[in-house]
Amino acid sequence: MSDTAANLASDADILASAQHWREQGKGVAIATVVETWGSAPRPTGSNLVIDEDGNFLGSVSGGCVEGAVVTEALDVIQEGKPKMLEFGVADETAWRVGLSCGGTIRVYVEKLD
Repeated sequence: MSDTAANLASDADILASAQHWREQGKGVAIATVVETWGSAPRPTGSNLVIDEDGNFLGSVSGGCVEGAVVTEALDVIQEGKPKMLEFGVADETAWRVGLSCGGTIRVYVEKLD
């Protein structure tokens, strides 16, 4: 699936993919934007679902931090412990992953059982 198509996925599509991957016996995590400040590319409540193979659907940042979120989600799937991630323009990590839009986002990543 192209990045554009993934970014345009509906909530129903995202949850259906999560359910499908779980039915296949895969580990799955969901990342949710829980807080934003300033100019943020995606609103609170936006989701990204990730399977243990690194496949994903949805968006938490319009593409600028998805790679970092997927990497963290793989750890969450393996360890089973949720993580709160924060990316912002003042954070060196944000520049490295591409969040230079002037905002800050907080993303909660949890394993689906």
